[in-house]
Amino acid sequence: MNKEILFITYGGEMFLKKEVKIVLVTLVIAFSVIIPFFHEKEEGVKADEAGSPLAHELNTLLNNDPLLQGALAGVSIRSADTGNLLYDHIGDLRLRPASNMKLLTSAAALAALGEDYRFKTELLTDGSIKGKILKGNLYLKGKGDPTLLEKDLDNMAKKLKDRGVKLIYGNLISDDSWYDDSRYSMDLPWSDEMEYYGAQISALTLSPNEDYDAGTVIVNINGGESAGKAASIELTPKTDYVKIVNNAKTVAEGGTKKVSIVREHGTNTITVEGTIPLKAAPVKKWIAVWEPSGYTLDVFKDSLEEQGIKIIGKEKKGTAPEGAQNVNTHESMSLNEMFVPFMKLSNNTHAEHLVKEMGKVVKEEGSWSKGLEVIKEELPKYGVNVKTLVLRDGSGLSHVDLIPPNEITKLLYSVQDEEWFSSYLNSLPVAGASDRMVGGTLRNRLKHAPAMGNIRAKTGSISTVSSLSGYVKTKSGDNLIFSIMLNNMVDASKGKEIEDKIATILANQ
Repeated sequence: MNKEILFITYGGEMFLKKEVKIVLVTLVIAFSVIIPFFHEKEEGVKADEAGSPLAHELNTLLNNDPLLQGALAGVSIRSADTGNLLYDHIGDLRLRPASNMKLLTSAAALAALGEDYRFKTELLTDGSIKGKILKGNLYLKGKGDPTLLEKDLDNMAKKLKDRGVKLIYGNLISDDSWYDDSRYSMDLPWSDEMEYYGAQISALTLSPNEDYDAGTVIVNINGGESAGKAASIELTPKTDYVKIVNNAKTVAEGGTKKVSIVREHGTNTITVEGTIPLKAAPVKKWIAVWEPSGYTLDVFKDSLEEQGIKIIGKEKKGTAPEGAQNVNTHESMSLNEMFVPFMKLSNNTHAEHLVKEMGKVVKEEGSWSKGLEVIKEELPKYGVNVKTLVLRDGSGLSHVDLIPPNEITKLLYSVQDEEWFSSYLNSLPVAGASDRMVGGTLRNRLKHAPAMGNIRAKTGSISTVSSLSGYVKTKSGDNLIFSIMLNNMVDASKGKEIEDKIATILANQ
């Protein structure tokens, strides 16, 4: 409670009796001494206060830009060297962070798991290998790896072949029991479930390429042999797990290119409609599959067959029994390597896998609830007041997540002292850097000096929300930390213009 408010509330009524006034003044004095022990309010230049030229420039922008009419703009700026709050515009107001939530998730994961942590995928059997025959069931057990590729499954199959196995006399079983069976975080809308960024979270999953969008398949559409013929459609990786209904037609060169790709809810039936001209650039779209563990098993079955290994049994889902023999194990890249595609490309599925993995490793339960508990236990180590946060997922896709900008800048200041900070900083997109795995989601933004190359920050965008938080080296050589969170935007894409203006102002200091 603010002591000035207390005085106005209790001491401002002139008709109170003298005795009551004396008691209340005593209370005011007492509270003015006691309150600092409970909460030390940060002092920074407020948006409605006179301050430095920087504050004046930011106030002018925030008060006059028409894009912000009717919106909320939370801005927090600190010294990266001292942590002092330099500017604050509704910085203690809880706002939706979008993918700035990943700044919290990644910091907690590095603290709880370590930058050298690796996910595992195991091949197990409840039988035995004798000569060329594996007699018993073969289990593909996932332990949360969101970077597993088809070539990794090929390598596991080859290792089995190298042991002389040519026949599996038993079932081929997918085991995703490392995590619980909740596939979606609690606020994911149905409209996102077929999109690559809303893919199901399973302990056994597969990425189609080195963007590592786990749980998706790439649908590639080209023109057919001639106009009037069906379009040509291929999947990456090739799999029979999804069914393609091809209603797309090839049209003459120079004709209309308009293609829609939709997966039916609760199925793996993907319908392609529209037209694509001859010689036109292909259409490529990542589509989330339904039940990724079955998808991964289907691709692994093909890997086994390519190695000449025959299966006498069925493909099914199950759990490897205790004491099952390890046939071979694939290990993922380390977290510090994985954080490059994760944060640079703002990969939602990586964030949710990390939440469940923290839950499994620390709390022995691979669930969102346990993983979020770990995040809330880690963040106070970096000065973050978790009592003011609302955390519902790890990616920020939820519209219920709420974080004050001042808490993000507190985190960004404190983590600079951690041994893993170089991995954290390296994972952030670099303004204007054209290399996709350097510039990431900032590669086409802030492409002019002094911002270019001097800003490392995490972007964020969901409907009505845009955000940008990170570090900036100013023209004068100072290091600043900032968080910009724009909510209630009519057009969230316009928020980037505001963020870039603020970031440029900071870089010019």
